[in-house]
Amino acid sequence: MPQYFSKNANTFAKLSIFGVVFLLAVVLWAGAMIVRSPYETMQNVPREQPVPFSHEHHVGGLGIDCRYCHINVETSSYANIPATKICMNCHQQLWTVSPTLEPVRESYRTGKSIEWTRVNDLPEYVYFNHSIHVHKGVGCSTCHGRVDKMPLTWQAQPLTMQWCLDCHRHPERYVRPREQVFNMSYAPPADQIALGKRLVSEYHIQSLVSCSTCHR
Repeated sequence: MPQYFSKNANTFAKLSIFGVVFLLAVVLWAGAMIVRSPYETMQNVPREQPVPFSHEHHVGGLGIDCRYCHINVETSSYANIPATKICMNCHQQLWTVSPTLEPVRESYRTGKSIEWTRVNDLPEYVYFNHSIHVHKGVGCSTCHGRVDKMPLTWQAQPLTMQWCLDCHRHPERYVRPREQVFNMSYAPPADQIALGKRLVSEYHIQSLVSCSTCHR
């Protein structure tokens, strides 16, 4: 009976199967990396807005506290987009004829809200409560980055589930004293773990990692 396959056919078949499996694994790995990459999450990409609002100027330069504009952040699950009236508290007196601020003045005249572009946009299936995190000692800059240095605001963190879980599993690495929550220039001390463990106990922080914590 004639020999249809060479002596190396079995070896070649095994290598082919291994190559296909390896290639599939590489494709899956690359896909997972792309999904988590800044390109996909739009991390560090400044968002264009109807009005080029500068946190660098208002927070870093003028020293305006986060709570002056985001008035509900300590009491609500939702960190509100500031009402136009808050902007006009100052801009009825300052830059009153600036073309850049015309959308703000028009919103104030008509009562129609400015359509701001959301920067930190979580999926609808994710529940996040700002007030809880504030009262547990999670600083604004921990999630939002140094907004006092942002001429235009961008998403500072990936906001992936893995990123959230890292904090939930090890809150002692990230929590700070409550009086420092809104301090943009706060830097963790050398003994952060020791301080964090004390605050975890003092603030009754739980390591919540069950699905229902965020997916309700």
